[in-house]
Amino acid sequence: MALSSRHLLGIKYITAEDIRLILETADNFKEVINRPIKKVPSLRDITIANLFFENSTRTRISFELAEKRLSADIVNFSASSSSVKKGETLLDTVNNILAMKVDMIVMRHPLPGAPVFLSKHIPAKIINAGDGTHEHPTQALLDCFSLKEKLGDLKGARIAIVGDITHSRVALSNIFALNKLGAEVMVCGPPTLIPRHIESLGVKVEHNLRKTLEWCDAANMLRIQLERQDIKYFPSLREYSMLYQLNLPLLESLGKELVIMHPGPINRGVEITSEVADSDQAVILKQVENGVAVRMAVLFLLAGVK
Repeated sequence: MALSSRHLLGIKYITAEDIRLILETADNFKEVINRPIKKVPSLRDITIANLFFENSTRTRISFELAEKRLSADIVNFSASSSSVKKGETLLDTVNNILAMKVDMIVMRHPLPGAPVFLSKHIPAKIINAGDGTHEHPTQALLDCFSLKEKLGDLKGARIAIVGDITHSRVALSNIFALNKLGAEVMVCGPPTLIPRHIESLGVKVEHNLRKTLEWCDAANMLRIQLERQDIKYFPSLREYSMLYQLNLPLLESLGKELVIMHPGPINRGVEITSEVADSDQAVILKQVENGVAVRMAVLFLLAGVK
């Protein structure tokens, strides 16, 4: 079997069958990365360029590890130490890298749509590692993989996404992925941080955190993305945390087991407390581990698409 697309530009552009194939393949690769010898020669003849025009820790390291586990050759590119600083365009930068015979590009960029733009101008396969406030497809895939491990089939599962929905590419990719897998999705946060007309994407909207948590089987807690906010969306972080923080007393008062997720980085004491983030109900470190297997699956499957 193969993916229906030669790129991974966003969850919006792939099918439910594609998602299931990636998650099944990731299952096999998770077994590989837990062996004493963690490498397979699957991408031995493939050269991959990691182009990060925005800061990243987890995503970048996760992709690099996935590429190394598959025995690919890797070129790392950081915009802060490149000719981009001298005024070179995105297309010129990428074409110069392609001239060195690169087969695949993993790209994070602050502008929404940058990976889609590139895919129309260059022959290499492109994986979107996050573009502005648009999409972060591999994060949504690893979130779905982690949810499947805990909940089984996601059809009918109730998943809440809590926090800064407006500025979150993770939220949008998760909504697309969960809808395609048949889950019910609710978004929760202050009215100023939930986009207008988001119901048209097939999600419920709730502004009360307790009601949301009573409804859901799993809660994905998002951080407030202050770096993307050009105006104040709420009075203070203290006020936000009083209304939307997941803390231990609240969690224990629900009287049920809840799967707690977070894409990272965590702002401890704001959207989630340390007691909850480090509790048995949280799968946050499991998400990081699963990210390598899921990205291995994406790279492996895209390498096989002509």
